[in-house]
Amino acid sequence: QVQLVESGGGSVQPGGSLRLSCAASGIIFSRYVMGWYRQAPGKERELVAFISINGYTHYSGSVKGRFTISRDNAKNTVYLQMNSLKPEDTAVYYCNAGFTTSLGNRSDYWGQGTQVTVSS
Repeated sequence: QVQLVESGGGSVQPGGSLRLSCAASGIIFSRYVMGWYRQAPGKERELVAFISINGYTHYSGSVKGRFTISRDNAKNTVYLQMNSLKPEDTAVYYCNAGFTTSLGNRSDYWGQGTQVTVSS
């Protein structure tokens, strides 16, 4: 049974920081691309950042330079360090684990989400 459990969300003032964690179980973590997505009220879910199995990282333009994604394969955990938070970062943040076989078949797993609210 695959589980992705996010933690670290909460409320913070603009300019503040939060660190999200996502602990994975039931998968061979080191083989999965790990990502963070977010969904604000009334908007579609969007990619925030992902990290590949060899540590390559990609960020959306809206968070580049403020957020940092990292992974610890020994702990089966992916992190999202969020600095200089803005009100527009307010959303539910979801952890994603993705794996594509050599035949192109993809497996995706999602966490339950954690709320991040940035407000003064």
